[in-house]
Amino acid sequence: MPAASGAATSAAGVSELKIGLQIPDFTWPSGATGLAGDLARVARTADDVGFDAIAVMDHVFQIHMVGPAENDMLEGYTTLGFLAAHTSRARLFTLVTGVTYRDPGLLAKIVTTLDVLSEGRAWLGIGAAWNEEENRALGLLFPPTAERFERLEETLQICLKMWSEDESAYDGTHYQLGRTLNSPQSLARPHPPIMIGGSGEKKTLRYVARYAQACNLFPGPDVAHKLDVLREHCERGGRDYAEIEKTVIFRFDVSADGSVQKLIDQLGGLADLGIQTAIGAVKDVWKITPLEVMGTEVIPAVAAL
Repeated sequence: MPAASGAATSAAGVSELKIGLQIPDFTWPSGATGLAGDLARVARTADDVGFDAIAVMDHVFQIHMVGPAENDMLEGYTTLGFLAAHTSRARLFTLVTGVTYRDPGLLAKIVTTLDVLSEGRAWLGIGAAWNEEENRALGLLFPPTAERFERLEETLQICLKMWSEDESAYDGTHYQLGRTLNSPQSLARPHPPIMIGGSGEKKTLRYVARYAQACNLFPGPDVAHKLDVLREHCERGGRDYAEIEKTVIFRFDVSADGSVQKLIDQLGGLADLGIQTAIGAVKDVWKITPLEVMGTEVIPAVAAL
């Protein structure tokens, strides 16, 4: 497993809290004509100031928690390919891909391509999908919840098979692949690390314990309980709980007086619960200065919480 696949550890053996950038919104002042340049500057700055990862949502419409559906939204993997060309060290992934958006063989090929062209920095972020509106609008597959979870497990199995040396057929309930050839193979070995988003206790966290190298949770009052559930699934499945990177989705706002210390305190609380990485949007990221503040004041302060 590549060094990026697990929780960072300092020379003294203290677990470090890492910070990742998520870019969920592309409705910026310069508009679509300036978006490529703005996004390149954001990516280069985040990479330079110490963000551990850069992630984008995998949606085709803007989601209601961020803005109107009509706001600008870029396709996730095309965007990650662009980000790969403008960065050199940050991990790159979606937070997270809806399992219904791409057939699993193609998804494995896409993530492999990103991994090769980013020189081993790709992760597979994946979940069971939830946004029925955009799926129905663009004619994408959106079966009932139980089937989406069945498809999620088969997709995980197919991706792992394609990242192995086994090119034999896959015959599942929902997917049938005649030959699981994947050439070139990913640079990350044995495979690009897998992050599963969601906190469902019966299926999602069980899938994390069985298949993934990281989980992604919401930073609510039940984080400790969700981690306990994950630990239980690991114990039942014979998996080392410590192998799994525990991450949360977050929001970083350093725009007001005192906000930096408040943010550091919040992140410290998450670290105390066992969270190893916080990944989130930075308010007014296109201004660049907030990213620089994160790099000089926040990332160093939380590096050994």
